Amino acid sequence: MTETTKTPTPDAVPTPTPALRGLIPLPTAAARGLLLAGGIATAASAYLAWTWTAEFPGDLTFNGYPGGLQWLTFTAGLLTALFALASYGVRGLGWLLPARNNAPLALTALGGFAVTWFTVIAISTKLGGVVNLEPGGWIAAVASLLPVIGAFALPQERTGTDSTKEAVKAYLAKPERIPAPQATAPWIQRAVITVVTIIGLGVFTYGIDTEYGELFVGYLFVVTFAVWALHTAGLLDRFSALVAGNRSFTLAMGFAAAIAFPFTQTDDHYANIGVNILIFGTVALGLNIVVGLAGLLDLGYVAFLGVGAYTAALVSGSEFSTISGVHLPFWASALAGAAASLIFGVLIGAPTLRLRGDYLAIVTLGFGEIFRIAVNNMDGQSGPDVTNGPNGIPSIPDLKLLGFNFGEAHDIGGFTLGRFANYYLLMVLIMAIVVLVYTRAADSRIGRSWIAIREDETAATAMGINGFRVKLVAFALGAALAGLAGTVSAHVTYSVVPTPYQFAGSTPPNSAFLLAAVVLGGMGTVAGPLLGAALLYLLPEKLVFLQEKSLLAFGIALILLMRFRPEGIIANRRRQLEFHETGQLDVPKQTTLTDEPAVTKAGA
Repeated sequence: MTETTKTPTPDAVPTPTPALRGLIPLPTAAARGLLLAGGIATAASAYLAWTWTAEFPGDLTFNGYPGGLQWLTFTAGLLTALFALASYGVRGLGWLLPARNNAPLALTALGGFAVTWFTVIAISTKLGGVVNLEPGGWIAAVASLLPVIGAFALPQERTGTDSTKEAVKAYLAKPERIPAPQATAPWIQRAVITVVTIIGLGVFTYGIDTEYGELFVGYLFVVTFAVWALHTAGLLDRFSALVAGNRSFTLAMGFAAAIAFPFTQTDDHYANIGVNILIFGTVALGLNIVVGLAGLLDLGYVAFLGVGAYTAALVSGSEFSTISGVHLPFWASALAGAAASLIFGVLIGAPTLRLRGDYLAIVTLGFGEIFRIAVNNMDGQSGPDVTNGPNGIPSIPDLKLLGFNFGEAHDIGGFTLGRFANYYLLMVLIMAIVVLVYTRAADSRIGRSWIAIREDETAATAMGINGFRVKLVAFALGAALAGLAGTVSAHVTYSVVPTPYQFAGSTPPNSAFLLAAVVLGGMGTVAGPLLGAALLYLLPEKLVFLQEKSLLAFGIALILLMRFRPEGIIANRRRQLEFHETGQLDVPKQTTLTDEPAVTKAGA
C-alpha cells in the first residue's frame, strides 16, 4: 500500500457518524410534517377554553385568549414550529439549527407535551375528574402529542459526540450560511448580547412573578426543555463564543439587567426574593473561591455569613445590642463584618488547613456547628452576654447612606421602589464589588496557585507553591466576602437569630444549600453559583410542598447532575476537559511544526 497525502479544503465537511433510526416507523417527510403541524396546533389550542370553571388558577375558561398555563403551551408550541421550519431550511431560520441535528425538535416537542399534559392532569386532580375538561383541553392534549410522535420518528443523532461537534464546526465554517462569531461585526455581536440579555431578564421576571405553584411548575418544564434544546442545537456554544469575545460588554449588560429588575416589579415581595437571591449568591460566590478554585471542601461556610450578620447587628444601633451606644455608619459596619469574618477564617484555617479531603470537611462541619451552639448560648446565663442567645438581636434599624433611607419607599422616574427594592440595588453594587474581587483574584498569580493546589497539591508543592499559605488566603478571602453579604442580610431581615446558621435545613441559608448552589451552578465560574443560588432559593419559595423535602430535592438534583452534567449547568472549560473524553470537545487539529496539515494514511 502507498501513502497518500490529503489536503483538506476550507469547505470540507467531515463524514458524520451514521444516525440512529427513529423510534417510530414513519417516513421522514411525514414525520417533519407532523412535527410542524403539531407545533402549530399546540400553539393554537391555547386559544380554546380548557375548563368550564374559573376555580382552577389562571382562568382557562375563555375562547380566543390564553390565560395562565395556556401561555406556556403557546410558547412551547411556537418554539416547536420554529425549529420545525428551520429543519425544512426556511430562509432566515437556519441560524436556529447550526448543529443540523434533530434533538432540539424532540426536546421542544417534549416541553410542549409536558406543560400541556401537566395542566390537563392538574385540572382533573384539582377540580375532581376529567369531566371538568372542556373540548379545548382534550384538543390541546392530542395536539401536544402529535409533535412528539413526529420528533421521535426522525433519526436522532448522538448529540455531544464527535459527529455533532464536527457538524457545528462545519456549519459555522460556511460563510454563505452564518458568519462565525469572530467574523461578525462588533456592533452586531453586541446587539445579539443585548437582545439575549433582555430576553433573559423577561424570562427570569416571569418566573419570579408566578403567582401559584402550578404556573411555576409549567414554567420550569418549558424553560428546562427550551434551554436543553438550545444547547443541543449548538446555539449556546455560539453565544458562548460571542461572550468570550465581549466579556466586558456582557458583564455590563448583566449588571444593567440586574439593576432594571426592581423597575419591572409592582410587588415589593418579589424584590425581597431578588435581594435574598443576591445575598445567597454572593455568599455562594465566596464559597466558590474555597471549593471551586482551591478545591477545599468546606461544610461550615454559613458560619462566616453569621459572623458578619452578628457583627453588623452589634454595631448598627439596635436597642437590643449588648454593645450599647454604638451606631456605626453602613460602610463602617460592612467593613467590620467583613473583617470579623476574615479574622475567624484565619483563626479557623490556620490550625486546620494542613488537613486534606474528608478530614478538612469534618473539621469545617464542626466549626459551623460550634458557631451556632456558641451564639445560642451567649445569653448571659449559659455563657457571656454577647448575642442574647436564642432571642438573637432584633430591631436592627434600616440603613441610611448619604441621606438615602433604605427603609422608605422612593419614587424614581415614575417608578416606586419599596424597601426591599432599595436593598436589592445595594446588593447589586456589593455583588459588582464581589465579582470584581473574584475575577481579579482568579486571574492573578494566587488564583493560578489555587487551581494548581486543587488539581494536585503534591505536584504544586513540588513546583514551589506554598500550599498552606495559598489555601489560607482562599479561606480568608471567601470568609470576608461571606461576612460582607451578612452585614446586608442583618438589615434586610431586621434581626439576627442563630437558627438559620446550620449545616442543613428546610430554608436557606445553610451550608448544604450554599454548597449545592456552587456544585449545581458550576464550580470555578462566576455565573454558576449565582444561577445555582437562584434556582435553589426559588424552588422552595415557589413550591411550598418542597420545603419539608428540600434536602431530598437537592440530593436528587445533584445525582442527576453528576450523571448528565458533572461540570455543572454553567461549565468551566477546565472541568469540561476533566469530565469528558477529548473527542467530545473541540480540540485543535494536529498540525506539523510548519502549521501544515498532518500527513494521513489511506491504508496500511
